[in-house]
Amino acid sequence: MIIEYNPMHTGHLHLLRQTRAALGADTAVIGVMSGNFVQRGDFALLGRQARARAAVESGLDLVLELPLPWAISSAEGFADGAVEILESTGLVTYLAFGSECADIPALMETAACLRSECYRGHLRRFLDQGLPFAVCRQMAAETILGAQRAALLKSPNNNLGVEYCKALLARRSGIRPLAVLRTGDAHDCETPQGEHPSASAIRALLRAGESARALDLMTPAMARAYREEEAAGRAPIFSEVCERAVLARLRSMEETDFAALDSGREGLGNRLYRASRSAATLLELLEAAKTKRYAYARLRRLVLWAYLGLTPSDVPERVPYLRVLAANAAGRGLLARMRRTAAVPVLTKPADVRCLSGHAQALFHLEVRAADLYTLAYPDLAAAKGGSAWREGPVIL
Repeated sequence: MIIEYNPMHTGHLHLLRQTRAALGADTAVIGVMSGNFVQRGDFALLGRQARARAAVESGLDLVLELPLPWAISSAEGFADGAVEILESTGLVTYLAFGSECADIPALMETAACLRSECYRGHLRRFLDQGLPFAVCRQMAAETILGAQRAALLKSPNNNLGVEYCKALLARRSGIRPLAVLRTGDAHDCETPQGEHPSASAIRALLRAGESARALDLMTPAMARAYREEEAAGRAPIFSEVCERAVLARLRSMEETDFAALDSGREGLGNRLYRASRSAATLLELLEAAKTKRYAYARLRRLVLWAYLGLTPSDVPERVPYLRVLAANAAGRGLLARMRRTAAVPVLTKPADVRCLSGHAQALFHLEVRAADLYTLAYPDLAAAKGGSAWREGPVIL
C-alpha cells in the first residue's frame, strides 16, 4: 500500500480490511508512507513516527518511509517513488489502492495510453495553447480513449491509481495492482457526510476547534496517537504556524533560486519570485502567482520546496535506501527477509546512515534539515528540539 494517513480514518481501515479479504487474512501488508510533509504541499498533521505507529496498531505490518523529494512531488513523482520502494523490497506481490471505479483493466489501459508517444504528441499540442496541464491531459486522453474512458481521470483516486499503474508498467514490474472500490466522502470533501469521511474533512474539523468530532472519525489508534502528540505539545501541526518563516525564506531568495525550482522552464519561478516580493500572506502569494495553467497544489509544492531548501538537482535518480518507520511481529519477519532480498540498503536506525553512499547520505541530511523545520510548527516550541531525525528509531511493536 502507498499511504499518507493524514490522518488515518475509517475509509483507510476499510481499504485495509478489503485487501486482506481479497488476498487472505494472513497476508502481510507493507505501507510506504510520506514522512513529515505530504504530497499536497503541506505539513503532515502528525509527525511520521506517530502516524506510522498508528498504522501498525491499525493493522499494517511494516511501514517504510517515502523520502521527502518524492513525498512532495507531483502525483506522477509520488507514485513512481513509492512503487520503486515496493519493488526494491523484493517481497511485494500486490499493490492495493482505493479507486472510484476499481476497474483494473480500465486503469491499466488508461495508464498505457498516458505512456504512449501518441498521447505525448496530443498533450504537447494542447499545452501549446496555454491551457492548464490537467485540462490538456484530459483532452489528450479523450482524443485517444474517448470521453467515457478518459472520464475516470477526473476522479482523484482513479487518477492516482493510474499513476501507480503507469509506474508498474514503466518498471515492467511483477507487482500486480489490486483496486478496492472507494466508498464514503469525496477525497477533498471538507464536510463529513457519509460513512467514511475524507482526511480533508477531519483536518477542517480540527482547524475549527471541533476536536472531539474529528477524533471520532479517526481510527482508534490514530485518535490515541493524536491525543498523545497533543499532550506532548507536538500536535496538531498546521502550516500557518510557520507562515512568517516561509515568507521570510522566500523573500531572502534570489530570482535565480526560484528559477532552479522551475525545472520545466515555464516561467513559474519568475511569477513566484515577483509575488514573494510583496505578498504579506501565503494566500496572497499563491493568488498572485496563480494563472489558469498552474494548479494551487503545484504552487504549494514549489513554495514548500523553496522553504525546505530543495531543488530538483537534490533528487537522486533512484531511491537509495529503505527506511523503516514501524513494524509489528510479522513486520519484523518481513524485515529479516528484506535484508536478503532488498535492492538497496535497509535503515533500521540512524547510525546505519554511516554505511550509505555519498548521495544517499546527502538525501538523509536533507531529511534531517526538513525534520528540524517541521518541529518548529509544534504548538509547544519547548518540544521542538533540533536533531530529531538522528534520535528517532523505528517503532517496534
